[in-house]
Amino acid sequence: MNLPPQVPPPLVTDRAFARLAEIAAMTGQAKPLRVAVEGGGCSGFQYQIKLDDAATGDLVLEGAGQRVLIDEVSLPLLAGAVIDFTEELIGARFVVQNPNATASCGCGVSFSM
Repeated sequence: MNLPPQVPPPLVTDRAFARLAEIAAMTGQAKPLRVAVEGGGCSGFQYQIKLDDAATGDLVLEGAGQRVLIDEVSLPLLAGAVIDFTEELIGARFVVQNPNATASCGCGVSFSM
């Protein structure tokens, strides 16, 4: 998929690609990570992050032999975002640092624009 010039693509950190490689090694299959935005959550939008197959129209971000997928509808909402992996006392998870979000809930999964 080609991006319109005014839409900067999301960035995936090396740490996120490394975690995807670990998951692929543990499961024996290298499924891409899909990061999508859906309506809902306590702030209006919520991130959907899951292992999934590529679909027509997806933006495919590649690194370290791994892939991250962004669908056409979510792409404008994730323009310039950073997709990372973090390990904290409360657990480990993929996170999205989204410059387009004007507010987010405490869990970091829901946001508004």
